[in-house]
Amino acid sequence: LFTLPSWKCGLWIPLFTANFHHLLLGSQCGIVEEYIKMALLSLSKATINRLVPQARYAPFLTSRLFSQVAENVKYAPSHEWAKVEGDVATIGISDHAQKELGDIVYIELPEVGGTFTKGDTFGVVESVKAASDVYSPLSGEVIEINEALADQPAKVNSAPYTDGWMIKIKLSAKEEVDGLLDAASYKRECEKDH
Repeated sequence: LFTLPSWKCGLWIPLFTANFHHLLLGSQCGIVEEYIKMALLSLSKATINRLVPQARYAPFLTSRLFSQVAENVKYAPSHEWAKVEGDVATIGISDHAQKELGDIVYIELPEVGGTFTKGDTFGVVESVKAASDVYSPLSGEVIEINEALADQPAKVNSAPYTDGWMIKIKLSAKEEVDGLLDAASYKRECEKDH
């Protein structure tokens, strides 16, 4: 038996080491995991790594609690990302967004040739929790869509910054890139959600 102290929220959560793996990964782990998540959100990754005796569980906890923020892309406050290479931007939703949505089951994307202005809705993501519009962080014409997402929408959950990209656009107003958030600024935006 060990406990994770969370002095910031005044909770002590006992966890039985023998059953810890099953509590977090079992078929009925949702309530337990949410309870643990509430207590741990105020703790840093370093603190979790120090407090959890079984080192193999620390990466699992931190990956579930803390969103990954890619450093080589720009972000919109609405949780879309854009990777700009020349006059082409690859666009998708962030790790934070996919975690908030949960398991994604369907993605609606635009047709190639469609044009969008920054802030326009270009698609819809449906998950087991909800449906959400996806907004274009930049203006331009769609030159490619990720057709693999039609059959494998969960790629957005498993690899939001790589295999889970959604569209590529040819930029019509490249100066808009300067108005997007860098990784550090986006991390601060995500922290506000908690």
